[in-house]
Amino acid sequence: MPAPIDLGLIHVFGVRIPYSLILFVSACVLTLVVTPVVRALAVRLGALDHPGGRRIHAQPVPRLGGLAMAAAVLGTAWLAYALPGPLVRLDVWPLLGLTLASIPILALGVIDDLRGVSAPIKLAVQAVAGVALVSFGFGIPALTNPFGGQIASGPLNVPLTIVWVVLVTNAINLIDGLDGLATGAVLIASMALWWVGRSHADLYVMFLTAVLAGSTLGFLRWNFPPARIFMGDTGSQFLGLVLAATSLIENRKGTVTITLLFPLVAMGVPILDSAITFVRRLKNRQPVFRGDAEHIHHRLLRAGLSPRRALFVLWYLCAFLGIMAVVVEALPRNYGWFVLLLLAMGLYLAFGVLEFVDRRASPRDGNGAE
Repeated sequence: MPAPIDLGLIHVFGVRIPYSLILFVSACVLTLVVTPVVRALAVRLGALDHPGGRRIHAQPVPRLGGLAMAAAVLGTAWLAYALPGPLVRLDVWPLLGLTLASIPILALGVIDDLRGVSAPIKLAVQAVAGVALVSFGFGIPALTNPFGGQIASGPLNVPLTIVWVVLVTNAINLIDGLDGLATGAVLIASMALWWVGRSHADLYVMFLTAVLAGSTLGFLRWNFPPARIFMGDTGSQFLGLVLAATSLIENRKGTVTITLLFPLVAMGVPILDSAITFVRRLKNRQPVFRGDAEHIHHRLLRAGLSPRRALFVLWYLCAFLGIMAVVVEALPRNYGWFVLLLLAMGLYLAFGVLEFVDRRASPRDGNGAE
C-alpha cells in the first residue's frame, strides 16, 4: 500500500478507503475463521459451561471463545504495524504494553475457564496487568475538575490506574451472563470510543477500537443466542482490559473533556449493574465475588422477556448510553456535567423500578432467595 494521504485514509488501487474500515473487516474475518478452531479446542480440553444454577442454557456450551477475539485483536494490530499504512508513524510502545498486559490476563482466563480461580487471585492478576500498563505509559495523570481545570493525580496515578483496570475488567466479566450481551456491549462501547477518537484525530484510539469492534462483531456470529460458544473469563477479562487501556490512552493525551467519565457513560450498563451488585451483596452480607441470579439480565428474564428480547433491550440501552457519551463529550463542560447527572438519576430510577417489579413478581426472603 502507498503512504497515507490523510489521517485514517489510504489509497488502495486508486480508491481512498478509511483505514479503520480495513482494520475492522480484517479483525472481523479473522475472528470468524479462528472461533470454530477455538471451539473445537475447548471441546477437546473439556472447557464446557454446563447448565444448572443461575445459567440459562440447556446444553453444555464450550468456553474459551475469548482466545479467538484476543488472536484477532492482537494479530490484526501487530500485522497492521508490520504493513505499510498510517500506523507507521505511531509509537509501538503502547501496543507492546497492551500485549504484555494481556498475557497474564489471558492465562488467568484460560485457567479459570478450565478449572476455576479464586477471587483474590483474579484481583491480583488484574492488578499486575494494570501495573504493566503503567510501565508502558498508560495512566491517569490528571482528573477533570467539575468547576474548571484539572487536578493532577501525582502519586495516585498508579493506584488509580490499577483500580480503573480492575473496575472495567470486572464490569465486563459480571455482565457476561446472557448470550451475546457482553459481546454486544463491548462492540457498542468500542464504536463510541472510536467516534470520539475520530473527533480528536486520535489515530491510536481509532486503530485499537476498530480492531476491537471488528473482533466482537465477528464473535457475535457464534455468540448470538442460542450461543454455540461463550467468551468465558478469557474473553470478558481480555475485552475489559482492552477497553480500559484504550480509554487510558484518551485520558493520557488529554483529549477528552470529561476524561474517564466518557467511557464510564459508554459502558454504563455493565458498570452500574456491577456497582449495584456489589452494594447489594455487602448489604445482605454475602460474598462480594460469589455469582448470583440478581443481575439486570436475570431480572428481565424473570419479568417474562425471552433471552433474545432481554438481549435487545440491553443492547438498546447500551447504544443509547454510547450515543449520550458522545453527546456529553461534545457539550461544554457545565452542560456535560448536568446531562451526566440526569443520566445517572434516570438509570438509578430505571434499575430501581426493575428491581421493584422483579420482587413483586417473585417475592424473596431477606437473603435474596426464592
